[in-house]
Order: sequence, then C-alpha cells, then structure tokens
Amino acid sequence: MFRNAHAFSGFSVNDIEAAKTFYGQTLGLEVALNEMGILDITLDSGAKVIAYPKDNHQPATFTILNFLAPNIDEAVDQLTAAGVRMERYQGFKQDEKGIAHDEMGPPIAWFTDPAGNILAVIEDEAEEKAVGA
Repeated sequence: MFRNAHAFSGFSVNDIEAAKTFYGQTLGLEVALNEMGILDITLDSGAKVIAYPKDNHQPATFTILNFLAPNIDEAVDQLTAAGVRMERYQGFKQDEKGIAHDEMGPPIAWFTDPAGNILAVIEDEAEEKAVGA
C-alpha cells in the first residue's frame, strides 16, 4: 500500500527556536520553519524529519534519531566541542567520552536535544565510503 509513498518522522519539542538553533547550527543540518511553525529538518540522505512545538511536551524516553559516523571518537569530540553533553546510561560500558563499546553492536553514544529528546551517534565505517571522507 505505501511502497511508493513518501514518509517522514516527527517528534515534539517545547521550544521551536531552540530546536532550530540546535539542529541547524549545532548539528549542521538543513532546517527551515514552515508556514505552520513546524521545523522541517532535512537529513544528508534527503530524508525529512519534523519537529513540532507542543506546550505539554514530554521528552522521548527512547532514541528518536540516529546519526551514522565513520569515526565515533571524532564525532563525539565535535559534539562536545559544540557544547553537547553525552548521556550516560546504566547497563552500558561507556568510556570517558560517553561512548558505549559492546561486542553485540557498533560503538554508540547518546545525547539530547534542548527539549530532552534522545539522539545517538553510531560508528559505521561504511559511512566513510558513502561520504567520500
């Protein structure tokens, strides 16, 4: 039924201007406020995500967006330099940078947007070939 349909994901935030600054300037994504006051976020893949304002926003308790990086150490260093704090979760072996290393999967680190929604950066060496780095 939806095989050829365009789709997008969305999540709420409590401050649309803070979200615009974070996703646009801090993370370097293409962002634009649309006519309805919703933040359109375009990922490098061309996929679209929206952030919509919600007065009674509750931060997501799960990861809403994952970013792949060819070198997680460099990505975390860049995030930290931009003022982003890595989250720490019980049950994960995280190094001093907040990167979880687990033999079950790739290295991963979590952080939050200004509304408290959880995001992650995941090491994917294939990304280096994809972006030509």
